[in-house]
Amino acid sequence: MMNAGCQTAPFSTGIATQSAPGKLILCGEHAVVYGQPAIALPLADIRAYARLTVGVPGSGLRLYAPDLGREWIVDASSDDPLGELALTTLHALNAPHIDLVLTLSATIPIASGMGSGAAIATAMVRALADWAGQSLSPAEVSALVYASEQRYHGTPSGIDNTVIAYEQPLWFVRRTTAEQQIVADIEPITIAQPFTLVIGDTGIRSATRLPVGDVRRRWQANPDYYEDLFMQVGELTRAVRVALATGDLVGLGPLLNANQALLEVIGVSSPELERLVVAARSAGATGAKLSGAGWGGVMLALTDSADSQSAVTTALRKAGAVRVLETTVAATSGREA
Repeated sequence: MMNAGCQTAPFSTGIATQSAPGKLILCGEHAVVYGQPAIALPLADIRAYARLTVGVPGSGLRLYAPDLGREWIVDASSDDPLGELALTTLHALNAPHIDLVLTLSATIPIASGMGSGAAIATAMVRALADWAGQSLSPAEVSALVYASEQRYHGTPSGIDNTVIAYEQPLWFVRRTTAEQQIVADIEPITIAQPFTLVIGDTGIRSATRLPVGDVRRRWQANPDYYEDLFMQVGELTRAVRVALATGDLVGLGPLLNANQALLEVIGVSSPELERLVVAARSAGATGAKLSGAGWGGVMLALTDSADSQSAVTTALRKAGAVRVLETTVAATSGREA
């Protein structure tokens, strides 16, 4: 995969400053849990930032997250994902645990399905490597972040850390091996034409496990019905991949609309999400759907011009979005580096 490089964060001072993108599921959420493919996109315009500076002598390693109103000291006994990841990264770099301050921030809505946690972790790892005068490959960064997520979240899919570390659109399929282990087949995809997405945030936070658990209970009660729905989502996701690879943005919008319809039937949408989806389509979006686990979080809308982008942004705000973000997805070759 191609290393998109680290972008400069908007800080005026600091020993090392790095960033990492957020992510969106364009198509395939929920069905991906049951063996169907999903497509994930990095959001180059919506990022997390890490700034590393020297602390007061004797102060140790401190993390400061102004967005969360938190500041804490990290030591070997800390039961904290970011703190432990910082120590693990310094150990991997053979760097000393001296007096440092890591300031973490993001323009990514928290707990919205946009990968804010993995993005902040990735930016932090990159900043520590930069400070140590070393260069970590995307694979090395992704592995460090994934190991951290494993320790604190059990068996994460791996999609967040991968798409964020490589900063490349990905095709993602989960499968179970003969040894009953869950593994992921991940590969880059081609995007022939750039396109713009407008993202509307409902402001409602729903832990991923809740809608995922509800879908699992429904699937267990009626497996044939839900397997058929998941297969339909998989077919749409394959069609989306073709549309992206051929630059068929006209055909992409209706596919996203069809995915939203299936997600509503599956039971993971919400009145707030649907209000934003309808508002976006009415304002000129060629396609709109929820993104992520659902029951809250964000939706995305595909726009085909600057005028429709502006109209959709205005419509989403009027429809109750607490935040509206805009991002352009760049064309990619789909080749691995």
